[in-house]
Amino acid sequence: MKVKILRCSSLPDSFLQTLSNSSASPSPSLSMAARTLVVETGGGRLLDRDEEKNGGSSDGKKYKAEKFPLSRWEFIAALGVFLLFSSGLLCIYLTMPASEYEMLKLPRTLADLRLLKDHLAIYARVYPAKFILGYCSTYIFMQTFMIPGTIFMSLLAGALFGVVRGLFLVVFNATAGASSCYFLSKLIGRPIVNWLWPEKLRFFQAEIAKQREKLLNYMLFLRVTPTLPNLFINLASPIVDIPFHIFFLATVIGLVPASYITVRAGLALGELKSVKDLYDYKTLAILFLIGSILLIPTLLKRKRVYE
Repeated sequence: MKVKILRCSSLPDSFLQTLSNSSASPSPSLSMAARTLVVETGGGRLLDRDEEKNGGSSDGKKYKAEKFPLSRWEFIAALGVFLLFSSGLLCIYLTMPASEYEMLKLPRTLADLRLLKDHLAIYARVYPAKFILGYCSTYIFMQTFMIPGTIFMSLLAGALFGVVRGLFLVVFNATAGASSCYFLSKLIGRPIVNWLWPEKLRFFQAEIAKQREKLLNYMLFLRVTPTLPNLFINLASPIVDIPFHIFFLATVIGLVPASYITVRAGLALGELKSVKDLYDYKTLAILFLIGSILLIPTLLKRKRVYE
């Protein structure tokens, strides 16, 4: 293979002479270097052959990837799943009994929630089955596609159904929505999570690798305590290879304490001034205490290994 040498002002003549003498019988390493390097005239800059093929700018490619993380087919798949869920929700919505539809909207503040609760209280008593179907469909849709506001739906469950039924509904819907989000992330989630939380994902992956033997206890700890947002856990779990049965059990059990607090607060909705009041220092201390108890088997296992 002949190597074409271009004169470059920034390269010494001895180096160019060596390349010329070796072109007749090049060594493997020199041949590899010749194939992967191109010398630009006048500028003295060495470009990787792959970089030159992509237009000489890896930064432009990186910027383009950061601008939108999904490929065309991943975006089409995500859009298809969204439209499928939306169509199902719309069909349920249209088959429900007539009501004042302008009053039916997702609450964004406690004031919106109080108005919605007053409007839906009679509706839920007259049409309990259809109302629960619409409520569950909306909650699961919001949880699946990471739409903010599920905490207001949990408060609404407590206000309309009481603690026991409200807690069951919230845990069921949150688990179903989190499971849907898990499988959606398995399909298209990796580029999104790498784009939004690269550092947090690396930290989570390292922690999961350490806790493999007692993964269920660690996942329960994360679900009970606000150490990591539930949204991030739902999206990142399939990416770091957490098995679905571990994810499912940790979600069902681990969401109970926080859901109980939220549902119970819904009984006194009129007295609640802010959503932040749900998780004061006392409540957070209780949640971390429960989470620490769940981590005891992991700590004991680690102690026996050290001994």
